Amino acid sequence: MTDHSPAPRPTVLVIDDESGILETLEILLRNEGFTPHVALGGRAGLEKIAALAPDIVLTDVRMPQVGGVEVLAAARAADPDIPVILMTAQATLQSAMQAVNEGAFYYIQKPFRNDELIAILRRAAEHRTLRVENTSLKREIRKRDRSTTGAPIGNNRKWLEVLRLAEAVAPTESTVLIMGESGTGKEVVARYVHDLSARSAGPFLSINCGALPEGLLESELFGHVKGSFTGAVRDKSGLFTAAAGGSFFLDEIGETTPATQVKLLRVLQHREVIPVGATDAQPIDTRIIAATNRDLEEEIRRGNFRRDLFYRLNVIAIHLPPLRQRVDDIPILCETFLDRSAAQRGETPKRCSDSAMEALQAYNWPGNVRELENALERAVILTSSDRIDLASLPESVTARKSEPLVSDRAAPNPTLETIERAYILWVLQSEQGNKTRAAEVLGIDPSTLHRKLSRFGVET
Repeated sequence: MTDHSPAPRPTVLVIDDESGILETLEILLRNEGFTPHVALGGRAGLEKIAALAPDIVLTDVRMPQVGGVEVLAAARAADPDIPVILMTAQATLQSAMQAVNEGAFYYIQKPFRNDELIAILRRAAEHRTLRVENTSLKREIRKRDRSTTGAPIGNNRKWLEVLRLAEAVAPTESTVLIMGESGTGKEVVARYVHDLSARSAGPFLSINCGALPEGLLESELFGHVKGSFTGAVRDKSGLFTAAAGGSFFLDEIGETTPATQVKLLRVLQHREVIPVGATDAQPIDTRIIAATNRDLEEEIRRGNFRRDLFYRLNVIAIHLPPLRQRVDDIPILCETFLDRSAAQRGETPKRCSDSAMEALQAYNWPGNVRELENALERAVILTSSDRIDLASLPESVTARKSEPLVSDRAAPNPTLETIERAYILWVLQSEQGNKTRAAEVLGIDPSTLHRKLSRFGVET
């Protein structure tokens, strides 16, 4: 049976030290479909935040004893998703920016028009509803059976920071750039962003930009018209068009050619595509998520990647840690992969012996999570018992290289990465840990230094 009950009226807690303003706003909000509560002064407001758990807080900034900024901090501490709107008669650009940076939903200057305030409150109510639904969906995704889904797995601190950023950006329409080594789970995170977005009911399409030659890639991305090239026997829509209402994941975008990059820039700038062989542009409605295992800023310096395209892509950047920085996640990843393999085979899940797990956690995993999953798949095939031991793991994982402390042989040549790591750490130490100055000495951007330190496993 369809539920025809009216939607609940959003509760708004209004806090001000002038009773006349409270009375006026209480009447206005009730007439506009809200459920208002009022508090005379900041101290009373703090008490009502704890007691009422309102949907929205509307508070004056300048109040004796407890001001609006303190109210903002207390409300956000009680509920990080609550929209807090600050009112003041003495607004400045600096104070407005400070308020927004500290988490305010909006900063409105007195005197304001009633319709202006109501419009802001309605946006805040919509924002609140979306955040609550987003949190609920996030919980459902995490509750799913890990053996049958590709939901993000792990409890490592760096990995949880990645997920929190993905959750924060998911409800927006912002372009996302996911960076990380091959096999770190870039598509998993991209799907997570899509699943938590308002576009989750739409398609999630993906393409590996490095897997196709330029001509075929452009046809797949933008589509083509009949007769535009040999073999084009009919019009074909591209993936940007096919992903309408959903998300389009451009994996390994750093592999694209300069000509393709120009066309991708147009897509991001104008939200439209021109099929191969066509002259008219077609609008698109898809959220773009891109990924790369390359250092795009370094590629820009080398002339291999367009700076303007990078800025369009790099609206929200998510850096994925390599598996060697998530060693504590290896047990849960192993359990999940083994459960998934067993479900596909209709068998009882196998488990790793203590010695096998020790070897798995000691290995450096240059291929990251993908390499771990492949190693476990191999082990499942080679193991007849319910226990995976060292003998079933690849030799690359179990072989332990031991070097004598003293040898009469010449020292092996260090790799370029070893030299780079040593030099960067030496410069950083010379600058007493100041990363900004170290980046200047090295002649690289601070963001590039941050990524290199992260790659080397150095806490940043």
